[in-house]
Amino acid sequence: MIRLIQFLNEKNHFLEKFYSLNERQVARLEGGMFDDIEKFYNQREDLLKILKYVDAEIHTSHMSHKDMAGSFDAAQKSVIRDALRTKEMYVRKILEQDLIILSLIDEAKSQIIKELQDIKKHKKALAGYKSPAAS
Repeated sequence: MIRLIQFLNEKNHFLEKFYSLNERQVARLEGGMFDDIEKFYNQREDLLKILKYVDAEIHTSHMSHKDMAGSFDAAQKSVIRDALRTKEMYVRKILEQDLIILSLIDEAKSQIIKELQDIKKHKKALAGYKSPAAS
């Protein structure tokens, strides 16, 4: 039982790290810094692997206590509820951050495409001004 609570708290710890990582990346992207986006995605993947492992441990711990009727007292149930509320809060915030990150990346892509199209137009316009003797 205590093991289950420890794993729930550990999961929240890693969700907090995930949230903080996203916060830093949002600030970088808002500042136009897209250089280390690959590193950011790798760090996220590492945290997701850890969270997957912790989830498996939570499941195993829960299954081992599932058959014991009344194995959780009121205080333990309260701690579990608080941990689950904290988890839900982090998950909601992380999803909001992910939407922000995706929109910032999409805006940057759109801007790059627009700039490339403008360059292409200008090249065509400049090509029209070349003198035949220069060829």
